This record gives sequence, C-alpha cells and structure tokens, in this order.
Amino acid sequence: MKILRLLNARTNTEIVARCALADTMWTRGKGLLGRASLPADEAILLVPGASIHMFGMKFPIDAAFLTKDDIVTDFVENLAPGKVHQSKAGAGKPHSTLELCAGTIARVGLQIGDKIEREEIRI
Repeated sequence: MKILRLLNARTNTEIVARCALADTMWTRGKGLLGRASLPADEAILLVPGASIHMFGMKFPIDAAFLTKDDIVTDFVENLAPGKVHQSKAGAGKPHSTLELCAGTIARVGLQIGDKIEREEIRI
C-alpha cells in the first residue's frame, strides 16, 4: 500500500505525515475497521469514494471529500461510530474520501476549496 504525506497548498502546511492510499476494493472495504484509534499524524485516502459509513468503528473521525484533482468539496467533523455521511457536491463532484483523526480539520484549518498535495513516501 502506498504511503503519502499530505499538504494543504493554500497554507503550505502539513495535514498528515502518513496517509495510506486505499485504492482497491479490499483496502477501501477494510479502511480503518479493526483499529482502536487513529494517530493525529495519520490518515487514509479512499479512492474512489464519495460516502462513508462508521459501522463497526470504535472511534470518531473527521472526513474530507475531494475531487479527482484533490480539491476539498465537503467535510464532516467528529463523525461518530454507527453514522453514515454522503458528500454534498458543493465545489465539484466528490471522487475520494480522506479519513482523518477527529479534530484534524479544525487543527489544520482545512477549508472547502483547499487543494491537497500528495507526496509519496518511500519506505
């Protein structure tokens, strides 16, 4: 699985140091299931994906929905276990979902319209 570093192009700041790219049916289906928590500097990017469910999850998350060009179209903060969220197509058609530790969107000041830059990490 590819690991990415994600940056906000508008603010030129790091969003997370390590983001797993889930771009197969298996990795998207597993997502964060089975984990007890998500560290503040980690995330998972589900490609494609414009909706998420929290069935079976043990902790809340923030989620940002992105276009094919990695522009934030919508987000939800502190989505609790057992909930579902369908992205609104505000600033463009959502293509992928970035799942983050709860509180990350506020901490990094992520806004609709922000461009997310990816840097692949070699491990």
